[in-house]
Amino acid sequence: MVKAFKFRLRPNRSQRRMLAACLSDHCDLYNAALEERRTAWSASRVPVRYTQQSAQLKAIRHDDSGGQGRWSFSSQQATLRRLNRAFEAFFRRIRGGQEPGYPRFRSRHRFDSVTWPKDGDGCKWIDGDSASDGISRVRLQGVGTVRVHRHRSIEGIVKTITVKREGPKWFLVLACETDAPGEQPKTGRATGIDMGVTHFATTADGEHIANIAPLKTNEGRLARAQRDLARYPKNRKREDRSTRHWQAARKVAKLHRKIAAQRRDYAHKTANALIERFDVIAVEKLNITGMTKAPAPRPDPERPGVWLPNGANAKAGLNKRILDAAWGQFIDILTVKAAWAGREVIAVDPRNTSRTCTECGHCDPDNRDREDFHCTACGYNDHADRVGAVNIASRAGLVLDGDGRPSTSEAPQL
Repeated sequence: MVKAFKFRLRPNRSQRRMLAACLSDHCDLYNAALEERRTAWSASRVPVRYTQQSAQLKAIRHDDSGGQGRWSFSSQQATLRRLNRAFEAFFRRIRGGQEPGYPRFRSRHRFDSVTWPKDGDGCKWIDGDSASDGISRVRLQGVGTVRVHRHRSIEGIVKTITVKREGPKWFLVLACETDAPGEQPKTGRATGIDMGVTHFATTADGEHIANIAPLKTNEGRLARAQRDLARYPKNRKREDRSTRHWQAARKVAKLHRKIAAQRRDYAHKTANALIERFDVIAVEKLNITGMTKAPAPRPDPERPGVWLPNGANAKAGLNKRILDAAWGQFIDILTVKAAWAGREVIAVDPRNTSRTCTECGHCDPDNRDREDFHCTACGYNDHADRVGAVNIASRAGLVLDGDGRPSTSEAPQL
């Protein structure tokens, strides 16, 4: 199995310049290869393959020894494979009847990563445990030996090395091949999870997991930073923009990175806590794209050109809260962590889970009033999110006791 480890790079000033130049040249290579494919197809309907473009690298490096020739041959091949995957995804979407999205040219300021496919080929990982001074480093062709802040030990054998830029910071991503992870001790427990915006999640035993809402928490500071950015002019030419414009832009970008980091960190911690307690976890198979779709306009049939209220403002606020919760990211993280720990995550159909009575099975939209659940058939009362979690667990075939709590004696064994 492959596991990734992400560490902070500590390049000096000259190494920062070389890393930026490395990204810039790989971006140029990506765009040139894309232009070759586009031109060949539009002019003569001739497809250009990866093997053909990879064979041209030797001549390109020879003719531009001070530019493309500075970098690792294998990393340039990885960039060409990156473009090839973009085209493969494009044709896959066409075959599947989806919106294709033709590969686009990349700006130098948005091309933020370069990959070396093999440790020892144009790059070398130097673990601090084997170094005399205990400092981890990575040696990159054309850049030099860069210090790495290795905050934890890596597992397995390093296979690929990726350098990534996030704003003003640089990171190193090591993809390591490890043995199959050891399973955690069985707990004999199972549960269902109902996702929400008031509470981030609710388990089948009624436990509510708080929603930290990182965007809402930082909304005031973000609004002030965006007002500062709007105050300074954005000229047409990038080099003519004022220093204060760039300072304000960096502040906005920094806040967005902080919000994303808080959201991701909370998802990891919540997933770890659930995996430690349960062997089997049932979750909703959510169509978040459909859930956050803007409502369709409502034309007035009696007055042409006049539109009726469609609740767009209220729906926009709900969509913002849903996206801030990042349910999809959490479920992806939970699924991966569960596989590593020997747990199981089961996705079920979420329709009417919070409208169906857990006692009599009666399904009625009137059963739910905001967060309260009151069955119109049998009179059962409970919290709507807990009812949803119990129904999600039931749809996954999990065994719960009479109070809706996970059964320790009859929970499915993996």
